[in-house]
Amino acid sequence: MAHAKTGESLPVPNVQALAQTWNGSDEQVPERYVRMEEVVAEEVLAGCAIPVVDLGRLLDPQSSEEELANLRSACQQLGFFQLINHGVPDEVIQDVKRDIAEFFKLPLEAKKAYAQLPESGLEGYGQAFVFSDTQKLDWSDMIYLMLRPIESRDMRFWPAHPPSSVDRWSAETAAVAAHLLRFMAVDMGVEPERLLDIFGGQPQTMKVTYYPPCRQAGEVLGLSPHTDACGLTLLLHVNDVQGLQIRRDDGKWLAVDPIDGALIVNIGDILEILSNGRYRSVEHRAVVNPNKERIAAAMFHQVLPDTTVGPLPELVKSSGGARYRSVSHADFMRRFFSTKLDGRRSHLDHYRI
Repeated sequence: MAHAKTGESLPVPNVQALAQTWNGSDEQVPERYVRMEEVVAEEVLAGCAIPVVDLGRLLDPQSSEEELANLRSACQQLGFFQLINHGVPDEVIQDVKRDIAEFFKLPLEAKKAYAQLPESGLEGYGQAFVFSDTQKLDWSDMIYLMLRPIESRDMRFWPAHPPSSVDRWSAETAAVAAHLLRFMAVDMGVEPERLLDIFGGQPQTMKVTYYPPCRQAGEVLGLSPHTDACGLTLLLHVNDVQGLQIRRDDGKWLAVDPIDGALIVNIGDILEILSNGRYRSVEHRAVVNPNKERIAAAMFHQVLPDTTVGPLPELVKSSGGARYRSVSHADFMRRFFSTKLDGRRSHLDHYRI
């Protein structure tokens, strides 16, 4: 039985190519993709809006305090919100959407030129978190790129055309994340630059996921339930197909209907720990459409590699003690990957006191 090393992913069939042949056949979906117990047994709620935060109002001194309360509520209660008036030029968004969509239209052999390598970990074109040849698989492919700092980029994995659009998109989303981190620090009652110091240089990665249509969509999952190991995630829907679902406290899944032009923001595991549990990193997943492809680009904003991941001392003092253990970022990521290897959805419980 094959097993992957920590951070690596075993090679599996390309799902986009599989879908192109299988959707036109009379065969059942391959067994490794069938997730009936997970998909059918759990209730999904549609038509329930998630919080909306207006960055323009946050930046406006006349409305900032009122909008900050809105941000606080979103981060504390659901851990997700839709960000409007974020200031990213529409031209930048349209350019990166176009280039991402064009990449997935390339023939498979052309996309394989950017395939993951054994020594590259997640980076490159392929799949993520495939650790054994018996585990259930997600109905999706992805390309994962290191974006910031710029010197961390490995151009072997960068398609020939997107770099300029992705570069501008990276800079714009990093600026949005910086604004949000400042306001979150203010909300937590610490110095405005406190979180930005921890995210200094704002290490940033991008994961673009392609979810092919599946005529047995009710039997597969596009992306398994999980929480994000980063600090802050900004998600762009590249096309208008819905698929993101958030797990509520009652165990039901909330289907997210994206607002046109908005970015979907969610709190990651590291920010939950830094906030000493004030903010929430919430489990989420992606489902697929029976007739349409879905493409989504997630921008993950990380802390510096030498950071100690633990509650901010100021918040420990004000909240009567630490609610999480502190750990080096390297050990934090090692446990994250070992949690994936064990098939668990989140590793936060290990750090809770």
